[in-house]
Amino acid sequence: MVQRQLPNPAELLELMKFKKPELNGRKRRLDAALTIYDLRTIAKRRTPKAAFDYTDGAAEGELSLARARQAFEDVEFHPGILKPAPTVDTSVEILGGPSALPFGIAPTGFTRLMQTEGEVAGAGAAAAAGIPFTLSTLGTTSIEGVKQANPHGRNWFQLYVMRDREISYELTRRAAAAGFDTLHFTVDTPVAGARLRDKRNGFSIPPQLTLGTIINAIPRPWWWYDFLTTPKLEFASLSTTGGTVGELLDAAMDPTISYDDLAVIRDLWPGKIVIKGVQNVEDSVRLRDAGVDGIVLSNHGGRQLDRAPIPFRLLPHVRKAVGDDFTVMVDTGIMNGADIVASVALGADFTLIGRAYLYGLMAGGREGVDRTIAILRTEIERTMRLLGVSSLAELEPSHVTQLARLMPVATDAAESVVR
Repeated sequence: MVQRQLPNPAELLELMKFKKPELNGRKRRLDAALTIYDLRTIAKRRTPKAAFDYTDGAAEGELSLARARQAFEDVEFHPGILKPAPTVDTSVEILGGPSALPFGIAPTGFTRLMQTEGEVAGAGAAAAAGIPFTLSTLGTTSIEGVKQANPHGRNWFQLYVMRDREISYELTRRAAAAGFDTLHFTVDTPVAGARLRDKRNGFSIPPQLTLGTIINAIPRPWWWYDFLTTPKLEFASLSTTGGTVGELLDAAMDPTISYDDLAVIRDLWPGKIVIKGVQNVEDSVRLRDAGVDGIVLSNHGGRQLDRAPIPFRLLPHVRKAVGDDFTVMVDTGIMNGADIVASVALGADFTLIGRAYLYGLMAGGREGVDRTIAILRTEIERTMRLLGVSSLAELEPSHVTQLARLMPVATDAAESVVR
């Protein structure tokens, strides 16, 4: 029989230790976010639908994005036992310089749309974390503005080849003059993908005040306050702003870009050059042989060709084909530090985060980006410790199995996926 007694007041007092309330609303909600998906939930609550969907959405049926995220979830890790890893080293040398973590911030267009601090928040957070920041051609902060926000850190520039080639050439010269050390020559956007959420929302750049946007803004006055009381929302590097994203891309991009354009940009650019948007093995080998400094396996976050190859699935095939001495990076679908660890184990030298960074930005500006980086850092370190590795160099393909969910129907089809 259970013996009962009156509660001891002294023992009750020990239990009644209340946490000091956090009065700062932004800090309170960010501290409560334990995952990138938590930040996404906050971002959705605080951002007008059209702006959130521009970030969150992808092309057509959004299959490429869903498959990329699923591929990371379909990972089985194989930890080693009795291999103590009380401390872990997450640093890496990438493209001639250091990064404190095996990821950097990917280029994202029109970033001040999501939250008014935009690229300045991203560059500042990257500087504080010791990781690279990449500015998009379609960014809303100038090359010089990013340099000011991240004066001593590593800044990279993502370049689209425009119909008016001189625009691209001048941007290349400006980025070099500002001390950006790496150029991301982007090849997967000859025309705009069909981003159906934007069309259904009537989304345009800059956002237009309509009955629908006004109704949607009522519970989000802070976003509209920022939008209406800060400098005009426009592309910092381009002179033309107006229309849907697809219309702007189609007007600016040139589907005739070729290796000849790459040769011209290489002559202009004094630093490292990587090709972003590579989606098969044959192109990876060809680019290595052409002498570029590296590639980014990417399907543009699923925002261009739907049903495109999954970069994470492609990674081990590319690594085997190009060898160990060629820089291979991966983006698309990364939502957890474990995704980054799995990528490194399967041969990636580095990874890039896009939406994960933007969810943090929408959730809380600069502090939200800091929170994104902190969450991913914690997940990377914990995953490494649980695997029994103390450094990124110890990660090997044997630590990871990619579980099969989408299987090619025949051997010939399987070969064609990676060519």
